[in-house]
Amino acid sequence: MALLITDECINCDVCEPECPNGAISQGDETYEIDPNLCTECVGHYETAQCVEVCPVDCIIKDPNHEESEDALRAKFERIAGGN
Repeated sequence: MALLITDECINCDVCEPECPNGAISQGDETYEIDPNLCTECVGHYETAQCVEVCPVDCIIKDPNHEESEDALRAKFERIAGGN
């Protein structure tokens, strides 16, 4: 699954620089995660770094973008191969 930032986001700016895929950006109201770039840090880290640093725990699994570990790894390899 890709991750999702809920409307509890306080725009503290700590998640964006932690994303190794550049999937997090400032949206109209709060930060947003691009599900096409989010791998939950699979291929980079053991845990999702944005979730680790979020002070208000507003980053959840996106129910609209369910993906298996294998799918996340394949997405990571696609993204990494494009660099």
